[in-house]
Amino acid sequence: MSKLIPIKAIKKPRIGLYTIGLKAYWTQFPGLENRMIEYGKFLETGMSVNGEIFNYGLVDTEIEARKAGEWFNEKNVDLIFCHSGTYATSSTVLPVHQICRAPAVVLNLQPTARINYESSTTGEWLAFCGACPVPEISNAFNRAGIDFRVVNGLLGLDYTPEISLTNENTSEKKEAIKAWKNINEWIRAASVPRNLKHSSFGFLGGYYSGMLDMYSDFAMLQAQTGMHIEVLEMCDLDRFLQKVSEDEVKEKMSEVKEMFEISGDSPSDPLAKKPTQEQIDWSCRVAVAQENMVKEYNLDALTYYYHGADGNHYEKVQGGFIVGHSLLTAKGIPCAGEGDLKTNLAMKISDILGVGGSFCEIVVTDYVDETIILGHDGPFHIAISDGKPILRGMGLFHGKKGTGVSVEAKVRTGDITTLNVTQTIDGKLKFIISEGKSTNGPTMKIGNTQTPIKFKVHPDEYMDMWFAEAPTHHCAMSVGSNASLFEKVADLLNVKHVTL
Repeated sequence: MSKLIPIKAIKKPRIGLYTIGLKAYWTQFPGLENRMIEYGKFLETGMSVNGEIFNYGLVDTEIEARKAGEWFNEKNVDLIFCHSGTYATSSTVLPVHQICRAPAVVLNLQPTARINYESSTTGEWLAFCGACPVPEISNAFNRAGIDFRVVNGLLGLDYTPEISLTNENTSEKKEAIKAWKNINEWIRAASVPRNLKHSSFGFLGGYYSGMLDMYSDFAMLQAQTGMHIEVLEMCDLDRFLQKVSEDEVKEKMSEVKEMFEISGDSPSDPLAKKPTQEQIDWSCRVAVAQENMVKEYNLDALTYYYHGADGNHYEKVQGGFIVGHSLLTAKGIPCAGEGDLKTNLAMKISDILGVGGSFCEIVVTDYVDETIILGHDGPFHIAISDGKPILRGMGLFHGKKGTGVSVEAKVRTGDITTLNVTQTIDGKLKFIISEGKSTNGPTMKIGNTQTPIKFKVHPDEYMDMWFAEAPTHHCAMSVGSNASLFEKVADLLNVKHVTL
């Protein structure tokens, strides 16, 4: 779909990397120092796929550690990898992280699956003993009150260095594959705090009255995530609507026809009919205004809801919201209805990570297929759709004012992960994460998004666990098995999380 070009680019995380060793070794064991540097450069190359890497090189004294900490501060890194290449005293590690307080991940990655016992020298062994100082480093971090994580496994070289006495080509080993999955997830996760700290979430209108789970303190959200919230009024959007040209409407109509299938009447629901040309035209006109407003206010996401008096102009405006908000969501500006900022945050996190993030709630349970259908009346994330989404004209939006065009679609079949962002009694955010599979099960023809999800346990057992965590009634649906990725995001944001 050629039009699915992000309105704003995602910022890559800034990742610090350094390799540790004991300075005394370099003269005692010729070649070991360059070997450590070579391993570090291999890590730098592999990490650069998902992040902007700042490789300090070797840190082998406490003096060098202080220099490295200052250097990482200058580079404004989001995360630091400490590569435990060989033995080093913890005094060569701790100062780095006392000076630069970016989250720390220790890499215990052995270059070989098995040492050459018969031919090994002390120098050869020292190239493989990166695990030796990790307990000491862990103890120092703990006593200094510094949180840290450790990735264990194989380095994953796809060649053997000339100096080596054994096979170091471990790229296909399961321990290397798992380690690099963890490394890349940490790097991808680090992009979330960086982007949120530079993001503006529009809040247009107000909350749906009485949805207590939706309500949140704007300052609390900014304090915990760094996101700015731009409070907008319907008159702000209407200002852009009044300036929409006929050429812009025609261009948007072309985009809509490319992205959506225009439905006929629903075979079952008299409220869901073929959209009239007037409804489509109006949705396109509103969609132009929505995109222009997003660009004018430099928004990264948008939460909205409007509930006014019958027959007023803004009621008509909001009746055209869903098409434009679905297009914006597909272009990297996730839009969440009913004033749900917390789910908008979940959608934005999913979008930053490149895994979608569609607006959902429980629709109905299918006890025959043992699935739970999740969806909403829109908006929908077109980029993760199973085929072209369908546009239907709605005689009414249930529980809301007005009429308009809605989206009928499902998320493509395969692995999915839901992310629910809720709030606890102490005002803290909390992630509730669930993995499941989108199935080809039947759905209704009522103009709503609907995706049948088969979780790992029976629907009743799943809902027992889910409801016990005090969720909000909305969530973001992403594609792929992303639980460990979302967990790392929660860790870096210092947010509680639970995976069901």
